[in-house]
Amino acid sequence: MIQKVLQMSSSRTLPDLLMLDNPDLQQIAATGALTLLGDLGFKAEGFIEGFVGAGTYEGELYGMGPCANTLGLYYNKDLLDAAGVAVPTTWDELKAAAKTLTSGDTYGIAFCAKASYEGSWQFLPFFWSAGADETDIATPEVASALQLWVDLVRDSSASESVLNWSQTELGEQFTSAKAAMVIDGPWLTTTFDKSDVNWAVAEIPVPAAGDTAVAPLGGELWTIPQTGDQAKRAKAMELLQALLDDDTVLELNTTRFTIPTKEAVDAAYIETLPQMEPLVTAVNNGRSRTAQLGEAWPKTAEVLYNAIQSALTGKEEPLAALETAKSDFLS
Repeated sequence: MIQKVLQMSSSRTLPDLLMLDNPDLQQIAATGALTLLGDLGFKAEGFIEGFVGAGTYEGELYGMGPCANTLGLYYNKDLLDAAGVAVPTTWDELKAAAKTLTSGDTYGIAFCAKASYEGSWQFLPFFWSAGADETDIATPEVASALQLWVDLVRDSSASESVLNWSQTELGEQFTSAKAAMVIDGPWLTTTFDKSDVNWAVAEIPVPAAGDTAVAPLGGELWTIPQTGDQAKRAKAMELLQALLDDDTVLELNTTRFTIPTKEAVDAAYIETLPQMEPLVTAVNNGRSRTAQLGEAWPKTAEVLYNAIQSALTGKEEPLAALETAKSDFLS
């Protein structure tokens, strides 16, 4: 899609309203293809800070959307109750719970550690909650987060297959009761609801009690391309404003099980979907993947998933794996 967008941008044939995955906005805005939303009268007041950051390039807002997603800890309530395990809130509790819940062909936890952007995306809640910063991925803080994943695989609380599983495949492990807990997102809510699993979701555990969980923000941004037709751009903004109206934001998110990007809608949303409240908190505390690094984020994500693969396969210990991946990037 991005290559198509770039081609259409160069020929000024983009549509009047363009939806982009939020990490892709930086690359497209850098080409000059998008209109500053402020120039069309849009104001971002009332939208969560992280999503405003996702739509911002070089200090200017180019995109906004009504729906966000993020990651949470989904758990099988029946399996936890049967094992007498409380929902973990810290890394130590997560390791203990996962070990206790591992039995027969059921692993305590599953997560995605693929050599792809999915793997980096899934690692970010642990990365950020450890106090790490994406401007330097080879630090003790990042190594501590990666060590957690290594420990879960080494003691067989998580399958070695996490190196290859996609997030969809994690959902299959969960609905077949082969994983008691999974790191996954609200896009699987309908799948989980249709299964026999008695599920719930919590925020992802943090290093120590009292720490704040920080998860990445997913979701799409609507943008208005520079088509050269001012009248059509004004009409596109009318449509975007309608998509971002409180009532529409509420309807879109309750029907799709995504999370509102406006905190004013949260109370009504939680009243309708109380099981999603932990994910609302996660989104409101969430961060954009591109807020600090902009166009450089995709390469940093690649460095991270290469280090994750190296550590989980036992090639190097976590800090060494991170240093090697960082060195390869710099060279």
